[in-house]
Amino acid sequence: MTRLQLSTLRVVGRRYISNEHRPQGIPLPLKGTRILDLTRVLAGPTATMLLADMGADVIKVEEVSRGDDTRSWSPPSAPTQDFAPKESQHLPPESAYFLAANRNKRSVTVNFKKPEGLKIIHDLVRSSDVLVENYIPGKLATMGLGWEDCHKINPRLVYASITGYGQTGPYSQAAGYDVIIEAEAGLMHITGEPDRPPVKVGVAVTDIMTGLYAHGAILASLRSVEKTGQGVWVDLNLFETQLAGLANIASNYLVAGKEASRHGTAHPSIVPYQVFPCADGFLMIGAGNDRQFRLLCERVLEKPGLADDERFSTNAARVAHREELVDVISETLKEKSREYWIERFTGLGVPFGPINNVEQTFAHPQAVARGCAVEVNHPRSGKIKMVAPPVRYNGRRMPVRLPPPWHSEHTAEVLGELGYTESEQAALRAKGVI
Repeated sequence: MTRLQLSTLRVVGRRYISNEHRPQGIPLPLKGTRILDLTRVLAGPTATMLLADMGADVIKVEEVSRGDDTRSWSPPSAPTQDFAPKESQHLPPESAYFLAANRNKRSVTVNFKKPEGLKIIHDLVRSSDVLVENYIPGKLATMGLGWEDCHKINPRLVYASITGYGQTGPYSQAAGYDVIIEAEAGLMHITGEPDRPPVKVGVAVTDIMTGLYAHGAILASLRSVEKTGQGVWVDLNLFETQLAGLANIASNYLVAGKEASRHGTAHPSIVPYQVFPCADGFLMIGAGNDRQFRLLCERVLEKPGLADDERFSTNAARVAHREELVDVISETLKEKSREYWIERFTGLGVPFGPINNVEQTFAHPQAVARGCAVEVNHPRSGKIKMVAPPVRYNGRRMPVRLPPPWHSEHTAEVLGELGYTESEQAALRAKGVI
């Protein structure tokens, strides 16, 4: 087989499969499903973006003059090009933050505090399968858009409410902010170095986890509607999501009453399992069992006696003598460059990885080989790069069908689908309804 022939094949186990016979992914599973998106910032938009990736028609309803809060969270932003549509030229550049969480959606602007705007939303409720909102509990009910209001209009509607603390309880009326929930729900207490103040995670991880839970709950609710014909009210929130995200740390407390503490990058029960300094960078090393530790000592560090030292011969002993062992490994690694140690680690079976910055992350051979960044054409900004949807079905990702929308890009299109004429839309614009 020639090198050219090999380049047209992919390996599955020990078999070579021609690209001509590669699976073609799956049909868009949510094609024909309409989702009315009344969310903003990150948790809700993440959930609706994941559903949009699956083919759902996500109609993102934004405030008329400003839109989603994250549209103003810049710099950085994608530059506006000369070919941007004339009706969008008054808008600010597209913020990188907004672009990150709103692909495959359509944007409409409606002031539903006005009766005419409320009627538009009711029309959308009538034609939608799902409504997702992240208002403080009870707020939409005062405007005629609560669960009961929408359920009467569309008894099969899945109504997903994403809040800070849930629909009930003493904190139900408090707004939800990722960084506050990280502090209040235990995550910040266990994040950071043991002798330094607590720190937040580098991204809004509680928001993202909540979006993931929300998208799963919505899919489950759609299945329920298929079986029962009855709509579902989904109540989920950042606080309980973060409690669930404490995983074994929560279990340690609930089962054994064990309080948690900060360990930096280290593990409370495994040594060595942390970041170590090299001469010019850092490596994360996770020798989780005695065999891996022996390989680390003998094959990487060239210190064969270390694994037989009674202070370090078992994991329990290594935990008891953590500081001594960490000092030995650190001093050895600092003698050589990061690349030197990467070469020594590679192929041995000892878990390790360099601490990459974001540029190095997207240049990582695996990220390049898997196509983890995609380029899309934005009508205002031209070609922009985005993180690709991470899941593959039969070897194919769901496509980025639509770039993140500019503010109010699809208002006329969606209202036309609802039956509003051009003259009716002009009158609504004149009143500031759309």
